Amino acid sequence: MKIGISGVAGSFSEEAAQLYSQKHAIEGTPEFLVSVENVLEKIEKGELPLGIFPIENSNGGIVIEAVHAMAGHKFTIKELFEFEVNHNLIVKPGVTAAHITQIASHDQALKQCRMYLRRVWGSAELLPYADTALAAQDLAKGTLNDSTAVVASARAAELYGLEILEEKIQDLKFNYTTFIAAVQ
Repeated sequence: MKIGISGVAGSFSEEAAQLYSQKHAIEGTPEFLVSVENVLEKIEKGELPLGIFPIENSNGGIVIEAVHAMAGHKFTIKELFEFEVNHNLIVKPGVTAAHITQIASHDQALKQCRMYLRRVWGSAELLPYADTALAAQDLAKGTLNDSTAVVASARAAELYGLEILEEKIQDLKFNYTTFIAAVQ
């Protein structure tokens, strides 16, 4: 079964989809669609049997992108479930803190780390991105310059050959995101 993911490989949505698949004994193949809009469009058209996307975080609040996409599509919520999200500050191999001038990530991830970012990286430019893992992928490909760090999952760092400069940088120790399993 194809599962629509609002992210790319290494995203928290992919991890949430894996958790959901294990819990329900589903053998799913991810279809990485980056945005909630893309996931819901394919579900509404009957092109996907299941989609997974975030709706709210314990620290960052409502995922605005999801609310806007949900307003424009017909779908059914099969299940709401929580997933623990641990953000990491990720860089290209060999890059040190002294080199960082900007930090890229999904707006929701930046919100979940805002106090840390303000306290430790107050002079760095924050660059909102379509997806946490997409920012990691683009850093690895060179689309983002070497002086950029990204906020993403440990899996994204591993998947794209990047290094974790600092672990668990979210403002709340227990940082949970509520995900929606959506069907037609």
